[in-house]
Amino acid sequence: MTRSRIADPAIFPEGLKKITWAWQRMPVLAALEDKYLEEQPLSGISVGACLHLEAKTACLLLTLKKLGAKVAVAGSNPLSTQDDVCAALVNEGVSVFSRRGMSSREYSDNLRSVLDGKPRVIIDDGADLVVLVHEERAELIPGILGGSEETTTGVKRLKAMEREGILAFPMISVNDARSKYLFDNRYGTGQSVLDGLMRATNVIIAGKVCVIVGYGWCGRGVAMRAKGLGARVAVVEVDPHRAYEALMDGCDVMNMDQAAEIGDIFLTLTGNLKVIREEHFLAMKDGAIMGNAGHFDVEIDKKGLESISTDVIDVRENVRTYLLKDGRRLNLVADGRLVNLAAGDGHPIEIMDLSFALQLESAVFIRKNSLKPGVYDVPEEIDSSVISMGLSARGIVLEKLTPWQERYLLEWRE
Repeated sequence: MTRSRIADPAIFPEGLKKITWAWQRMPVLAALEDKYLEEQPLSGISVGACLHLEAKTACLLLTLKKLGAKVAVAGSNPLSTQDDVCAALVNEGVSVFSRRGMSSREYSDNLRSVLDGKPRVIIDDGADLVVLVHEERAELIPGILGGSEETTTGVKRLKAMEREGILAFPMISVNDARSKYLFDNRYGTGQSVLDGLMRATNVIIAGKVCVIVGYGWCGRGVAMRAKGLGARVAVVEVDPHRAYEALMDGCDVMNMDQAAEIGDIFLTLTGNLKVIREEHFLAMKDGAIMGNAGHFDVEIDKKGLESISTDVIDVRENVRTYLLKDGRRLNLVADGRLVNLAAGDGHPIEIMDLSFALQLESAVFIRKNSLKPGVYDVPEEIDSSVISMGLSARGIVLEKLTPWQERYLLEWRE
C-alpha cells in the first residue's frame, strides 16, 4: 500500500501543534488510552477510516495506533481536510490519503487506497467506505470484523443496506448513542455551524431571520444558538412532531416557499437533496446567505442556482456570490459543503472527545465480539461509561439513590 498521499509532508510541525492543543482538552479519550494501553486490544488489527481530517480526529487516530492498530485514513470531505494535520499524522506513522480541495476522483482513489490496507475494522463518516467495499471490494468482506458510523446520513445508508439484505458485516451506529446525539449533534453542531458561518461572512446574526431547514438534533442545536445570538428563527420541517416541537421552542414554522421570501440566512440540516432549489432561489431576498450542515453537498441545488445566474464570483474566502438576471445576489458559503468544517474547525474539542471515545470503544468492542451482519446500537454500558467519564473529568459527582429509593422505584404498592 502507498505510504501516503498528502499535500506537503514538510508542514507537519504546525499540525503537531494543533494536535497537542486538542489532546489537552480530550480527557475521556486520554482516560481510555490509559485504560487500554497495557492490554493493546487492537494489536495486529488494521483499521481503515474515512473521517474529517483535522486535529481532533488526529487524536483518535493516534490513540488507535497507540493501542496496537495499523491505521490508514482518507479524508471524508475535500474542504474539511487540514493539510498540516495530515502531515503530522504521516509523521507519526499513520497512512493518510487526502488533501484540502481534492477532486471527486481523488476522493474515490483515496478510499480505495485505504481499502488496499485490508482493514479488519472500519470507522466511517457517511458510509462511503462501507459502500465502496460492497460495490468494488467484496473480496475484503470475509476479513472485516465490522465497524462504526458516526453520522446521521451514514446510518441512514447502512440501515437501507440492512433492509435490502446487502450489509455484509456488523456496523455500530455511534450516531444514535445518547452520548453522541445529545451533545455532538446538538451542542457541537449548534456552535460550530454558527462559528463557520460567521468566520466566512463576518455578518451579524442578531436581527436577521435565520431559516433552519430540518429540526433533528443538529437543527435544534443550530436554532438554539442562532436565537442566542439574537436571530429570529424560522424552521422548515416535513415531520409533524418535529415541527410542533420547533413551535413549542419558540420558532416560527413554515414551508420552504414561505421561508424563502423572508429569510436572510438559510442553513440546511436534513440529510436530503435539493431542499433549497430553483423556485426558492427565485423568491429570495437580495443578499441572502445560504450554508449547509448536512453531510453531502446536495441539500442546496448548486446546479440549479448556477443555471439561473448570469455570473458567479468568489467574493471572499468560502463565499461565492451568484448574480441573478434581475440583479439580485445570492451567496453560498463553503460551496454548499459542511459549513462548520469547510469554513471552520468543526465541532468543539470537548464535544468530539465524547464522540471519538465512543468510536474507540466501538472498535475495541468489534474486535472482542463476534456479531452477525447488521446495524447495532452502541452497547449501553459503553454509552453510560463514556458520559460518566466525561462528568468525572470535570469533577462532577452525581447523587446516588438510597436503598429505599431504589426499592420504591421497583414497587407497585404505595
